[in-house]
Amino acid sequence: MFKIVQKRVLNPSVTLLEIEAPFIARKALAGQFIIFRIDEFGERVPLTIADYNREKGTITIIFQIVGRTTQQLSELSEGDAILDVAGPLGMPTEIGTDVKKVCVIGGGVGCAIAYPQAKELKSKGVKVDVIAGFRNKDIVILEDEFRQQCDNLIICTDDGSYGKKGFVTDALKEQIESGSDYDAVIAIGPVPMMKFVCDVTKPYNIKTIVSLNPIMIDGTGMCGGCRVTVGGKIKYACVDGPDFDGHEVDFDELMKRNSTYREHEHNCRMLGSIKN
Repeated sequence: MFKIVQKRVLNPSVTLLEIEAPFIARKALAGQFIIFRIDEFGERVPLTIADYNREKGTITIIFQIVGRTTQQLSELSEGDAILDVAGPLGMPTEIGTDVKKVCVIGGGVGCAIAYPQAKELKSKGVKVDVIAGFRNKDIVILEDEFRQQCDNLIICTDDGSYGKKGFVTDALKEQIESGSDYDAVIAIGPVPMMKFVCDVTKPYNIKTIVSLNPIMIDGTGMCGGCRVTVGGKIKYACVDGPDFDGHEVDFDELMKRNSTYREHEHNCRMLGSIKN
């Protein structure tokens, strides 16, 4: 059992949980993920490790309520426990040793995954710009945390209710054209956002890393559910990723595969709400 030691509601649909998991915390690195199961009847759900504390023996996960399981997870309280947490899984982010300046881009709840990337880079002496995008002011998350882990934070909202009005791609293009000499860009968020970020960086030949979120079941490469096409070859996000060269990812295929169970997930969540 894995005890919940801290719970924070970041906005109406996004929750942070700090969980006791000393063996995972001991080895976790930025970019890796866990797979959890609430109880013996639950499904296996992957979530990126948003942070870890080796001294306390805890890991932090930040998730959006999108289906029945994440709804149930959001209803747990401090002191409650989760049955299974497996990890750390996947390959840690590898940005290279010669980078001096990186732009980390997060979209919505993807900022939870972008945060450890920015934190890790900053700890290595890399200059870090962060561009965080949200639909509106009410759902902005991790602003204070990002300010502590970057040199320059740009918050964008679609409706202009906070920060800069527009999309993260607009802000990224402005930064590049104004002379920001990025050695690399890390983009994490909705698949269309990551695709459009790659469209912006490709003409400038800026290395762009994306963190993919395909359908995943076992997390060990055996089921094949998380297969993606990268550079014309089949890769498995759970063992080969989740980070990949964004300029080589077949985003159209990924978006199509990710929508396979969308209606079923919605119906399960609605059924759970009715029962409650």
